[in-house]
Amino acid sequence: MSALLQVNGLRVQYGAIEAVKGVDFSLDEGKITTLLGANGAGKSTTLLALSGLLRASAGTILFDGSDLRGQPAHRIVARGLVQVAEGREILTTLTVRENLMLGAYRRNASQESAADLEMLLQLFPRLRDRLDGAAGNLSGGEQQMLAIGRALMARPRLLLLDEPSMGLAPLLVQDIFHTLRQLNGRGLTIFLVEQNVRQALKIADRAYVMENGKIVLSGPSAELFDNPKVIEAYLGA
Repeated sequence: MSALLQVNGLRVQYGAIEAVKGVDFSLDEGKITTLLGANGAGKSTTLLALSGLLRASAGTILFDGSDLRGQPAHRIVARGLVQVAEGREILTTLTVRENLMLGAYRRNASQESAADLEMLLQLFPRLRDRLDGAAGNLSGGEQQMLAIGRALMARPRLLLLDEPSMGLAPLLVQDIFHTLRQLNGRGLTIFLVEQNVRQALKIADRAYVMENGKIVLSGPSAELFDNPKVIEAYLGA
């Protein structure tokens, strides 16, 4: 299995505070990998560094063999690495359609964009009747669907997701994770940061556990599901 993303010695600082302390990990193409850990462990900082929204102070970020470190965010998106941010970050005064089409802003092929939009509406049918309404009127779950849909309009090779289940009712959480399985089944590589450890381990192929800016555990998700440290810290003994 080839690694689509290979990260070595990644360090990220906020001023004098080092939030990510020399981590190494890899993401296999066509797989779901999850990054677990408590609040403040450095998970979101890691994603922001991968997508170019934070500058790494050291290390390499090899995406399909090319180093992304120091590249601006828009070029990283153009290469096929796209992030869905924590909190969704949709533009509430624009319509659902306008938000979705922003994801395709780098592409001029209107026929392709129309086909992609139809695919998304099949994936997220709740958005079809809301296409021309303000995105701010959507429920939390619908906003998360919109945020994922907007990212998919960029045709990513690697999708980064930061806490997609945050603030959602249990049934909507199930819907979101079911959709992630569908997308992965179509070949999309996914890197998932998620507080819902049980759900994340159920859908992921591999998992990393982060504490205080360092990777402290890694392995196949099934193994981590049975790991006593993971059970005690995250799953409830």
